[in-house]
Amino acid sequence: MGSFAAPLSGLTAAQDQLQSVSNNLANIDTDGYKDQTLTFSDIFAQTGVTNGAGDPIQTGSGVSVSSTVSNFTEGNLNATGTASNMALSGNGFFVTLNSTGLHDFTRNGDFTTNNQGQLVTPNGELLLGYPSVGGVINSSAPLQPLKVGNLTSPASASTTIGITANLDSETAVGGTASSSLSIYDSLGTAHVVTVSYTKTAANTWNYTVSVPSSDITGGTGANTTVGSGTLNFNNSGVLASTTNVVAISIPNLADGAASPLALSGPFGTAASPTITQTAAASTTSATTTDGFASGTLTTYAVQPDGTVQGTFSSGNTLALGQVAVASFSNTQGLVSVGNNNYQPSAASGAAVIGVAGTGGRGTIVGGSVEQSNVDIATEFAKLIVAQQAYSSNAKTITTFNQVSQATLAMLQ
Repeated sequence: MGSFAAPLSGLTAAQDQLQSVSNNLANIDTDGYKDQTLTFSDIFAQTGVTNGAGDPIQTGSGVSVSSTVSNFTEGNLNATGTASNMALSGNGFFVTLNSTGLHDFTRNGDFTTNNQGQLVTPNGELLLGYPSVGGVINSSAPLQPLKVGNLTSPASASTTIGITANLDSETAVGGTASSSLSIYDSLGTAHVVTVSYTKTAANTWNYTVSVPSSDITGGTGANTTVGSGTLNFNNSGVLASTTNVVAISIPNLADGAASPLALSGPFGTAASPTITQTAAASTTSATTTDGFASGTLTTYAVQPDGTVQGTFSSGNTLALGQVAVASFSNTQGLVSVGNNNYQPSAASGAAVIGVAGTGGRGTIVGGSVEQSNVDIATEFAKLIVAQQAYSSNAKTITTFNQVSQATLAMLQ
């Protein structure tokens, strides 16, 4: 009767294979799912019997599942255009925080946002990363949930201004030109700065910098001068030097912002000036400032290194955080816990968490998700083999049953 053990183990193995294949096919559209394959090993009875040559005599006792192998090769990356979606190109796993306070690890980057503006998995786990303070990533800080909603950027006072302009060399002595630009104080209030140029001699212009007097506490008249100087050009129209320069300083701002507001610039550096004097119309082609008004987050995008770059209504761009990526010394040792999540085990080793694109970790593709890597043709081939194996083992059991019945009949 022990003869039934071998084909019964074959039936069980074929059934396990069918279960594995059916699970793969069921998850063919599951983002981040990794194909699984069963491997089998034979079972031999242990015996001390040997033949005349001293070789062991053993009889096979069936088959058992020896391991489950997950195929962690990268699936196709599907561009969704959704800012919260991410895909890992290469090795690694996203790090999430589940409801029990433990870290889970997943390849499924189909993230959305919750009502607090935090990035979450489809089943509500929080995506973790490195925090940002004032647009500066702190990769040494503990991991925190990444937030991309309900954010505002603080105002940033201007400290530098830049003017790209040309002054008409054919302007008569006493002729004028001007440039204007907006700057911001510490409260985010915009102030219009006007730079007025007056030609005093060939290749020489005086300039004054002014702001509306209403912007200054106790200001009188229409405008108040807050800086001045002289521009000297060589005979090629290149700025040769600035003389009699008064630092641009706006005192006692009427809105209560920090003052004085000191500005450097605005004509570039001695090695790379941004103002010229040529025989062309006086014009200002560009102005710049490093200040910003306060703004609300309008869009964001994930960079290859995981940095979440946010753009605010003020035009300011700040890093909101950086997605963390985990790697393992043995990915086959990871334990699947459902919901596309894995947990480490003694076999996998502890998670090594860091920045995408470093330490053998893959890079992040924003606005995309990684699809399942199940190959339907391969699974159908395995399905046919498992079906035939099951049928063959069932036929073996039928044969053993017939032999057993014949043996019993001999005893009657």
